[in-house]
Amino acid sequence: MRLRRRLQLTALLGPVTLFLGIFFLGPLVIMVITSFLAPGLYGGVVWEFYPHSFGRILGFADPMFEDYDPVYLAIFFRSVQIAALTVVVALLVCYPVAFQISRLSDRWKNFCLFLITLPFFISLIVRLFIWVLILRQTGIVNGVLMATGLIERPLELIYTDGAIVLGMVYVFIPFMFMPVYASVEKLDWSLVRASQDLGAGPVRTFFRVILPLTLPGIIGGSIIVFIPALGNFVVPAVLGGAKVLMLGNLIEQQFLSARNWPFGAALAMLVMAAVLLILFVHVWLDGRRGGDAVPGR
Repeated sequence: MRLRRRLQLTALLGPVTLFLGIFFLGPLVIMVITSFLAPGLYGGVVWEFYPHSFGRILGFADPMFEDYDPVYLAIFFRSVQIAALTVVVALLVCYPVAFQISRLSDRWKNFCLFLITLPFFISLIVRLFIWVLILRQTGIVNGVLMATGLIERPLELIYTDGAIVLGMVYVFIPFMFMPVYASVEKLDWSLVRASQDLGAGPVRTFFRVILPLTLPGIIGGSIIVFIPALGNFVVPAVLGGAKVLMLGNLIEQQFLSARNWPFGAALAMLVMAAVLLILFVHVWLDGRRGGDAVPGR
């Protein structure tokens, strides 16, 4: 009976495991190997061990082969900063809206959820170029400000860090909203009322009851937004232009323009290391919260 069950599980999970092994782990292994190979003269790679691509980023480059340039770490930290700011702004937008929608009737809830997911039905490039029309010097925002006399000359709104954060927040709003909304929907309001009955004010009730209970959704949404925002290259390319360079654009340039595949793979490994570190911290904190929740510990 046990053998039969194992065979059934193997038959069910085998194709999926094989698919993931080929199309997920396969490219990942190729990228890791490529990052430790020497760049070819006209693109591609030379099959010899060459760790200097990482030294070029992290500061231990051998000057005979590569030059260390701190600009790459500066781009990395700028990308982290923009991705973190995207998470904060998206959370500030989604958190109160999730509470408002959770208090509506089912009919209006479904309608609001449909509106939040509606941008997925429109091409990302089209949506971003609409922001270009809004933010450029002759765009809607500058036109309204100049027409009302608030400014005399057009503001530099596009091709800035702010434009990229705005575009990222716009693109990733649904990714933040859904986990936050799921946590808010499961919030036990009897605990909130009990806190208020025991004399806790609104601020104390929020920080001692509401925030801890909705924290899993906040953390989940933050991770889901931060990871693609860190490596995104479409939004910075359209709204940042050549003035703001992020890691995703740098990786894309190394693979397509500079044709230095090992260096592009090393940069991608840096992004992956940052993502894995965040996931590890999340799992560790989640484990600690789970352990604290077990009675008797």
